[in-house]
Amino acid sequence: MTTPLLLVVLSYLLGSIPASYIAGRMAKGIDLREHGSGNLGATNTFRVLGAKVAAPVMVFDILKGTLPVVLFSWMDGSGDWRWELAYGAAAIIGHVFSIYMRFRGGKGVATSAGVFLGLAPPALGVAFVVWLVVLRAGRMVSAASITGALALIAMLLLTPVRVEIRVLGLAVAAFVIFAHRSNVGRILRGEEPRFGAKKQPEATVAAAAVTADAETVE
Repeated sequence: MTTPLLLVVLSYLLGSIPASYIAGRMAKGIDLREHGSGNLGATNTFRVLGAKVAAPVMVFDILKGTLPVVLFSWMDGSGDWRWELAYGAAAIIGHVFSIYMRFRGGKGVATSAGVFLGLAPPALGVAFVVWLVVLRAGRMVSAASITGALALIAMLLLTPVRVEIRVLGLAVAAFVIFAHRSNVGRILRGEEPRFGAKKQPEATVAAAAVTADAETVE
């Protein structure tokens, strides 16, 4: 049996692994904190480097949330479901405040999805369908993320899950919406980038750091 407190620390360290930063360095030799929105998440990876690079980043970010909840709760041998919540919360915090990146990270959408994939799969499944429908309709990842977070809360309230999972879901959804506050302004102004829009030519990627949208830490 592994000490649960140690596994909480490991959950944070796992969540802190900056897959998007690693992908940027490996694919183009760039630091994604200096390009696009400056966010170390799958969305900014897609905007700057494209879908082929962003897809494995998203998968890894999801697994950072699922593995601690599922695997670490089995490893601790305590049988106390509250540790599952602690592992999930630590992984999300790690992604948002990565110790490897001077406590900078992403908005935690994919990692949060991974956590609830382990804690409440039916609720996450419905939220994902809503996310996908909104994304396909409006082609805005930010709008899809906000709507998906609201759908997750609705499902957690309507399905038989522990109240603590509902509280965690509410906290995560509130953070996701707060983290997208600048996106909401751009959506209302009609300035939000759309998924699938023509991306910058590769020759301009190096110059993007100078003209990046500094107001957004997505």
